[in-house]
Amino acid sequence: MISIEEFKKKIDKSSRLLGIDPGKKRVGIAITDSNKTIATPLSTLNKDTFSIFLRELNKIINEYDIKGIIIGNPLNMDGSKSSSTQSANDFALLVSKKISLPVTLWDERLSTSAVYNLSSSLDVNTSKIKKKIDQNAAAFMLQGAIDYIRK
Repeated sequence: MISIEEFKKKIDKSSRLLGIDPGKKRVGIAITDSNKTIATPLSTLNKDTFSIFLRELNKIINEYDIKGIIIGNPLNMDGSKSSSTQSANDFALLVSKKISLPVTLWDERLSTSAVYNLSSSLDVNTSKIKKKIDQNAAAFMLQGAIDYIRK
């Protein structure tokens, strides 16, 4: 696992990135276009067993020619770490050991609640919001990261 600054140096100008919003049971997945202009929600994977999750993740990496992974880091509002932060860090470390791509963390504070609030304001059915909340949160987090990378 590397810092966002190191990550910026290791990825090509035209390469797709994958965003992961790790949760206890489900993991939201989002991808960027090759110019890293826009993040798009892709899917939600179950985190039943890490080996099955890893197999699904590798399929996505190969299918979309992913060149780097950004994993959401759920810090507390004051920037301090919590048990969720430690869990996300452990998850990111495990992913970085099993997949030979650059992996970094990005602050994901409020991504899920921001997506939920935005969807609610658009008058989207609550069951539809919950069904796609993880992948939309991954896209929200990934968009923030690529906006930073492109600066």
